[in-house]
Amino acid sequence: MSLMRRVSGSLPQVVGFAKRSIKSLRFPGESLDSSNSSVLTHGIHVFQCPDAVGIVAKLSDCIASRGGNILGADVFVPENKHVFYSRSQFIFDPVKWPREQMDEDFKNLSKMFNAMRSIVRVPDRDPKYKIAVLASKQDHCLVDLLHGWQDGRLPVDITCVISNHDRGSNTHVIRFLERLGIPYHYLHTTKENKREGEILELVQNTDFLVFARYMQIISGNFLKSYGKDIINIHHGLLPSFKGGHPSKQAFDAGVKLIGATSHFVTEELDEGPIIEQMVERVSHRDNLRTFVQKSENLEKQCLAKAIKSYCELRVLPYQENKTVVF
Repeated sequence: MSLMRRVSGSLPQVVGFAKRSIKSLRFPGESLDSSNSSVLTHGIHVFQCPDAVGIVAKLSDCIASRGGNILGADVFVPENKHVFYSRSQFIFDPVKWPREQMDEDFKNLSKMFNAMRSIVRVPDRDPKYKIAVLASKQDHCLVDLLHGWQDGRLPVDITCVISNHDRGSNTHVIRFLERLGIPYHYLHTTKENKREGEILELVQNTDFLVFARYMQIISGNFLKSYGKDIINIHHGLLPSFKGGHPSKQAFDAGVKLIGATSHFVTEELDEGPIIEQMVERVSHRDNLRTFVQKSENLEKQCLAKAIKSYCELRVLPYQENKTVVF
């Protein structure tokens, strides 16, 4: 059982929101004073540390003392675990609070509470996360990610696409990638050779990887060598229907709900911490084809949502195999 607290009285910047006039409300990045020429910028901070009295007050003071204004905050303190999680969104004047000073202020706060995790991000000014996308033959998730990147819905830069499937030069995916200027690397794999060394060379400058229906099992050595997060989409509602052909497994089982699961990749197949899950109702009127169609739509939505949540610092590790998703 876990305990969820919403920050209210401890954050003076948030209290009294309902009492503000309509003219006083501003979106992130918009100046609170129209006569002030400086432009406010949106920041995000996540914090994980041993639970203690006064953490919220110190977090609030850290931002307010530099002229920042908290727009929203989430806090999670699981029962009997003695650990504190928080995510704060705020606006600030980068002239009054330079990024170097901000990093130093949050670093001091981290030392004060012996934090295990303290990350600050300024989306409009920080570089976008660099990712590589790995995909096999099915390309519905890959194409959806490319459209999301092109439309600006995903806050990432796609450095390359890697696949164990040889797509012809005149296929839709290859033409799309060429228009976007994204390299495509075909690496033929076998049971004996997964081409992991070559993949590692191609992804060494990325911030995390996305498996968009990449139907290869990655070794523990690869995970250790890469050393960063990998987000996978599983076409089933884990922990049910693990492994191959989960849609057929679900169809044969006569389920009434099908789903998709985005999770972190670990050495155990389909056992990584879950980031996002989505479901849709099915019935006896559905056949395997409509099962798969509904499943693919869920996969696209679920993977995109997981990537967006990860980039917005909404996902934090919790216990050994869980996540906190604010």
